[in-house]
Amino acid sequence: MSSVLRNALALPLRGLTWLGGQGTRAVAAIAFVAVAVPPLGALLRPYVTEAIFLLLCISFMRVDLVALYGHLRRPGLIAAATAWTTIGVPLIVALAAYATRLTTSSPGLALALMLQGMASPMMAAPALAALMGLDATLVLVTLVTSTALVPFTASLFASLFLGGMLSISPATLGLKLLGILAASLLTATVIRRMFGTAAIQRHKQPIDGLNIIILLVFASAVMGDVATNFIAAPLFAIAVALLAFAVYFVLLAVTTLLFRRIGTERAFALGLMVSQRNLGLMLAATAGALPQATWLYFALTQFPIHLAPYLLMPIARRLIAQADTSRGAAANSTT
Repeated sequence: MSSVLRNALALPLRGLTWLGGQGTRAVAAIAFVAVAVPPLGALLRPYVTEAIFLLLCISFMRVDLVALYGHLRRPGLIAAATAWTTIGVPLIVALAAYATRLTTSSPGLALALMLQGMASPMMAAPALAALMGLDATLVLVTLVTSTALVPFTASLFASLFLGGMLSISPATLGLKLLGILAASLLTATVIRRMFGTAAIQRHKQPIDGLNIIILLVFASAVMGDVATNFIAAPLFAIAVALLAFAVYFVLLAVTTLLFRRIGTERAFALGLMVSQRNLGLMLAATAGALPQATWLYFALTQFPIHLAPYLLMPIARRLIAQADTSRGAAANSTT
């Protein structure tokens, strides 16, 4: 019976392994598939919360505890990066939304931006950093600390800036975020205990493939109406798309500049993490009860999130080469 089961699982496992090996190409393709097949979005939208939960479980399951503890022994950098992504970013985004009067001219878009700022970084950020050859451990540790804080910081900023924009109270938002994160962490811990860290590391590529499929489910659910929106109001949709790209690259550039003293390569990795906000977590916490403009912005942010890692690979390789050269020069000077 066990041999029959192994044979039955062999083909799907090979498929997942192949998909996981496609790396940033597969991540980039997700955005186009999600837009090109609108019926897929209509079919999968009821499962967006489950997709987000599974993505969180996979990310927590793959946390390298040894590397995590190693970075936590040097808390200064982690504390600064965590404070920037959980306090600095939402504060600046909220103040910018009010300063530009976006809260009155387009409340749905202002809500989208502020929820984006309050969100923790994407759970897939360490995996994307690793695919690009960047310091995934630093990204992972900062992700863990900022994700732990986001139920409290999001609740605080929601009470300060969102007013009646949300259909739920700030306290409820914080509790729902805490519940989703706690449940996914508990599930991931049980999986780690059942299968062991070695087995998880051994099946890295199939797990990457599964992660890509779940990302497709989420992206399709969120982006299913993008084509319809472009047909109905093309100028507004284009403006929102440009805004999504602008916010992504501004967060990337500002973070890289702020942390450049730790090395441009590592600062760039932090910039990627900060620019990739976990809007899915906010969708799950609000049960999708958001204005149409907010949904559209969330959908269009998937383009920079999925395309940027592929487009930025040449920059990442150049920064890694420069860092290797610098480390080699430093090693030679000490010998």
